[in-house]
This record gives sequence, C-alpha cells and structure tokens, in this order.
Amino acid sequence: MAEADPFKPAAAAEASAAERRKATRLKRMRLIAMLLVPALIVGGALYWWFGQPGEVSTDNAYVKQDIVSIAGEVNGLVVEVNVHENQQVKAGDVLFRIDPTSYRVAIQQADAQIAGAQARITALQADVGANAADLAAARDDLALAEAQYAREKALLDRGFNTRARIDEAQHAVAVARDRLGSIGAEVEKARAQLATGAQVPGLNPQVAAAEASRAKAALDLTRTVVRAPVSGRVTQVNRLQIGQMVFTGVPMLSIVREGGARVEANFKETDLAHMRAGQPAEVKLDAYPGLKLKGHVDSIGAGTGSEFSVLPAQNATGNWVKVTQRVPVRIAIDSSSGDRPLIAGLSANVTVHVDGK
Repeated sequence: MAEADPFKPAAAAEASAAERRKATRLKRMRLIAMLLVPALIVGGALYWWFGQPGEVSTDNAYVKQDIVSIAGEVNGLVVEVNVHENQQVKAGDVLFRIDPTSYRVAIQQADAQIAGAQARITALQADVGANAADLAAARDDLALAEAQYAREKALLDRGFNTRARIDEAQHAVAVARDRLGSIGAEVEKARAQLATGAQVPGLNPQVAAAEASRAKAALDLTRTVVRAPVSGRVTQVNRLQIGQMVFTGVPMLSIVREGGARVEANFKETDLAHMRAGQPAEVKLDAYPGLKLKGHVDSIGAGTGSEFSVLPAQNATGNWVKVTQRVPVRIAIDSSSGDRPLIAGLSANVTVHVDGK
C-alpha cells in the first residue's frame, strides 16, 4: 500500500483558499461597479441640474409706471381746481382752469385789428379807383397840351405866331406830364399796399397777420382749460392752489398712467450670462405677501446703473476697488394682480428662469 503524501491536503487547501479570495475580489469589484455606475449617473444629473444656473433672483426690484407731468401752456392765475389727490381721471377730463380774461381781451384786440386792416383795404381800394380816374384825366390833359403845342409850333413856323405862345404851350405840356407822373405814382403806391401775400394767394398781408394773431389768441384761450392728456390717477395736486400763478412749462401736478405697470429689476452683472429676452419670470411684491405674478423678461438694459448716474464713477485712479455692477432688466407682467393695485415704487422680488422652465 502506497504511503500518503502529507503535502497534498495542504496544497489543496491553499488552492481552495486562493479561489475563494479570487471570488471575493470579483464580487467586491462587481459591487463597486454596481455602486459606481449609478453614482456617476446621479452625479452627472446633479451637475447638470445644479451646476448650470436654472434661475436667478434679486430683491433689488421695483414697480414702475409711466408718470406724466402736467404743466400749463399759458401763464395766468388758477381760478378753479377740478381734481383731488389720487382721483381717477380719463383722457380729456378737466384738471384745472386758468383765468381766461386776458386771453378774451386778446381775441377782442385781434378782432379789432382785423376790422382795421379790412377798413384800410377798403379805403385803399377806393383810392385806387379814384386815382385811376384821375390818371385817365391826366393822360387826356397831356394829350391836349401836346396837341396845342403842335398847333402853336406849326403857326410859328409859318410866321403867324409869337415865341411867347410857344413857351406857354411848352409849359402846359410839362405841367400835364408832371401831373400824370404824380398821379401814376399814387396809383402804384395804392396797388402795392393792396398786393396779396405770396404765401397766401388772394389774402392781403395785413389781414393775414391780423387773422393769425386772432387764431393765436383763440388757441391761448382754449389752453386756459387744462385737460388730462392720458387716463390714470392724479398725484401731487397739493402743489396746485386757487390763486396760484401758473407759468408756461412749469409742472403743477402729475398723472400716473393707467395700465402699463412693469417691474425694473437690478440684477448683478454675474447673473446675466444666461439671461435672454422672453424668458419667464416670477414677481413677488413685499406689499402683498402670497401674491405671485407671472411675467417675462422684456428687455435688458443698455448700461449699468452707475453709467446713467448724475456723477458716474471714475475708475481711472490708483485706489480702484472692483464692485459688482447691476444692470436694470425690465420685466413685463403677464398676469393680473386682481384688486391689488400695482403702485409705482413698490418693492419686489424677481426670479427669472434662465433655463426657460
């Protein structure tokens, strides 16, 4: 009987242990792979979702509305105020009235100027007619004097006349010629005064000037009644009092235009990389907690706020400190605020979904 090899069991045990270790490593590697692949997928998704800015927000935002300043177009004293603070008005409503007395007098003066100009025209026309008759008579007198001179000259040549009579005939011709020239000058002067204007054919310049003055006076009279140019709410009425002097072009009150409310959000320049016009936005107002308004980016400002300040920053100095600039972004409001008015100047919080969601 052959003797058993004492090393075989040990070798077999060692081989079995090696196989178990190899199997364990394979299981571990498969487990790691099973955990790593989903982790990479989840990590990539998280990077895509959070690594790219999906939205940007700012609380440096305010409601804006068009505000129309109302000023008088003529000077005068306020005699009537027809509105009160925060009153809703429609375009064409009377806001206040200016004393019209001086402007009515101006119309009367203009009417008198027109009448005077027309009377002068009538007188000139009469003068032209009379001078025309005198001119015809002067022509006849000159013709008669010249004929008489010719007869006297013929008699003198035949020896039947004296030199004195020839001199008298020559003097008569000269007098008739001078009278004809004088009357002709008067006729031309009258006709020149009756000449029609080049800009308004058929209308005498004097009459045209008087009628223009009358039209200006009538326009100024209508301007003594100041009306609302737009619909909206009246503000700053306390600046307007009865008896107060109004000067042309000086604002007396304001109207906040009806509708057209928008939000001006001042975003940091670092928030603009992915912002585009048309992207959806959400607006929350501090005055109305819980109210969320839908909107969209209407436009992005052409310059930072500092560029349009009264004293723009001068950075070409040695003490320059970099400051993140803000750019005004106009947000158009798409949804209704219901019975909650969008008052100009209200603070807002704006979120823009730069991913378009």
